[in-house]
Amino acid sequence: MTITTPRPELDELLTGMGAGGSRICEIDASEAGAGNISVYVDWELDVSGSLTETSRIELPVPVPALAGGTLLVTGSGRRLRQIEANPLAAVGAVLVHPGGRTGTLHTSPQRLFTNLTSELNSHLAVHQDQVFRRGVTFQAVVHAQPMNLTYLSHIPSYRSTPALNARLLRWEPETVVSLAAGVGVLDFEVPGSAEMMAANVEGLRTHEIVLWSKHGVMARSDLSVTRAVDRIEYAETAAKYEYMDLVAGSRAEGLTRDEIKRVAHEFGIDSPWI
Repeated sequence: MTITTPRPELDELLTGMGAGGSRICEIDASEAGAGNISVYVDWELDVSGSLTETSRIELPVPVPALAGGTLLVTGSGRRLRQIEANPLAAVGAVLVHPGGRTGTLHTSPQRLFTNLTSELNSHLAVHQDQVFRRGVTFQAVVHAQPMNLTYLSHIPSYRSTPALNARLLRWEPETVVSLAAGVGVLDFEVPGSAEMMAANVEGLRTHEIVLWSKHGVMARSDLSVTRAVDRIEYAETAAKYEYMDLVAGSRAEGLTRDEIKRVAHEFGIDSPWI
């Protein structure tokens, strides 16, 4: 779902998170409670009708650029496939206080989680960086664990940004159009660590989707949760073609570099990977 109003209400945002979570699960990119979603808006949402329970929380990283804004974040261990049916059980809203070190967490009495996602530091840091650098007023961030992309990251020869993009962009003409900046490849870091957070922030400055080696992916969008999910789906589809080709003995030609350039030229795409 793409945002259609200047300042969407809570229900519209939760609907988008539910649609995105369902699609992530449909493409087998979130087993059980894996994966998480956050949405930042630069205004204070009216959550009083649904998220009636409040508590003061310390944020894992300072986010001064987000002060006065609101984040909708999935709870730790909640299944993305269940957001659509009951978002109030899976999502909390954080109103960021002045200074960006604390916030008020708003949740529903239906809440089925104790804490927000364990990847909260990466979500917050990406929102902070994009708002500070680019002044975005809305941003969606999605972490998922698509099998084919994650598998390829276990193969050393794929574990660099140039190598991975050379392989992924050759399978469908749509890939270079939809992922012009390509997929950034990050080294393996412990999930939730400061090192993972820092690498993720840097990677998402250049790319709109990054591959966390041996773990999963994170994608961002200034338009909607589903647009961020689209980026994951395009990359995962390309990775599935690549895996199929590996299993078949690397027999397929794929699009040639010249053919990819012709597609990019036709659609006015400027990509560093062609």
